[in-house]
Amino acid sequence: MSKIIMALDQGTTSSRTILYNEKGEAIAMAGEEFSCQYPEAGWVEQEAEDLWRTQKNTMEAALKKANLTLADVAAIGITNQRETVIAWHAETGKAVGKAIVWQCRRTADYCDRLKAEGFDKVIKEKTGLVTDAYFSGSKIRWILRNNVEARELAAQGKLKVGTVDCWLIWKLTGGKVHATDASNASRTMIFNIHELKWEPIILEKLEIPEDILPEVKPSSGVMGMTDRGIFGHEVPIAGVAGDQQAALFGQACYEKGMTKITYGTGCFMVMNTGPEAISSPSGLLTTIGWQIGDEVTYALEGSVFIAGALMQWMRDDLNLFTDVAETEAMATSISSTEGLYIVPAFVGLGAPYWDPYARGIIGGITRGTTKNHIVRAGLQSMAYQANDLLGAMVKDSGIKIKNVKVDGGASANNYLCQFQADILGVTLSRPQNVETTAMGAAFLAGLAVGVWTDTDQIKSYWQEDRSFRLNQSQEKMDECLRGWHKAVERAKGWANN
Repeated sequence: MSKIIMALDQGTTSSRTILYNEKGEAIAMAGEEFSCQYPEAGWVEQEAEDLWRTQKNTMEAALKKANLTLADVAAIGITNQRETVIAWHAETGKAVGKAIVWQCRRTADYCDRLKAEGFDKVIKEKTGLVTDAYFSGSKIRWILRNNVEARELAAQGKLKVGTVDCWLIWKLTGGKVHATDASNASRTMIFNIHELKWEPIILEKLEIPEDILPEVKPSSGVMGMTDRGIFGHEVPIAGVAGDQQAALFGQACYEKGMTKITYGTGCFMVMNTGPEAISSPSGLLTTIGWQIGDEVTYALEGSVFIAGALMQWMRDDLNLFTDVAETEAMATSISSTEGLYIVPAFVGLGAPYWDPYARGIIGGITRGTTKNHIVRAGLQSMAYQANDLLGAMVKDSGIKIKNVKVDGGASANNYLCQFQADILGVTLSRPQNVETTAMGAAFLAGLAVGVWTDTDQIKSYWQEDRSFRLNQSQEKMDECLRGWHKAVERAKGWANN
């Protein structure tokens, strides 16, 4: 029996495929970038076909690098950018309109109306989420109300709508399977996380017909088989989880209270809360971590919309550096930001503020400000935002956090990790393999087909690369945080007329 697992990691700015052996070691990887479109202020779109094309290309490239074919693969795991919504024709498989990306704020006004009516309390109770344009539900409603073709197809029973994992599963299976997993469903704002079903009260309110939505299945288990006509082989798609839940699983955070931070396009802190769905009065999200069999693991999550995307902006649009790897040396070339703060609220502020009208600011600029100060302040902004999340998480869960695991591209930056440890006042652990999102999808798929027997076996594959401990005074960190919160207040409500 093959022991090779293929992980598809479909992110906001790139698609990647990583092949893993039975020891959880990556043996081949391929990636391909694609673009987002910004047709109006606060709007973010993608070509749905770009997501599929680049993902398929990387599958083929990774297999070629490893000198393998799909016949050598035991199972496929999928992890994906969450909340992004795609609509497509059920018969042709062609996308209807653009993919509406999770960052898109076009439905902020509608979410405000729901809150004004008090319907946000229903959404919070049923789904564990705050009412915000971030989530999929209001995006689906927007498509049905604003895309004539989508509306007509829905009336004919020929429309399918889903998150990115659904789109990939549909394409991989040649249109035979329309399914998602519980972790992705829990991010839609229309899924009851306690009863594990699409919530009829919310569907009715948002005018979303249930028949366009996918079937919700466990995160580990066979969703369907790849289409032999497309790939030449039938391979089970056996693991699916949204990117942040997959990272929690890949970080071996299998016990209640274990917490991780992922620095990607955004920054996400997630805590395993076990079989208990803990409600958050502080604006955190109660979500499903994963479902294996009938057993559901819940999580508390704090979402920061802009983290790595800030560094991408600095590189591509401000030309402050040519490679993100340069930022560590730039940040450490100076002793402080000299009072400079950046609040990267390009598309509003996420948890715990949930202000869709906040906008990015750079405050404290003087004539002595250099690009090094800006880069250092940008890296610090990621740590400040994560600290806001940790405070809320400890308050709501009653669990004292002593260690946080980190992953994602920016976790390779030693300056960021040290500053994060200083601000949080906890020990940070960075694994040897920071590609934990793809690993989580691989582990979920491998568990389903018997490559791995249980989470205890998977846990043995997690190895620490380096830990970062507090080395600054509390007084100094408190001073930094006062400046940060002052800057956040300046950014709030900026775009609200």
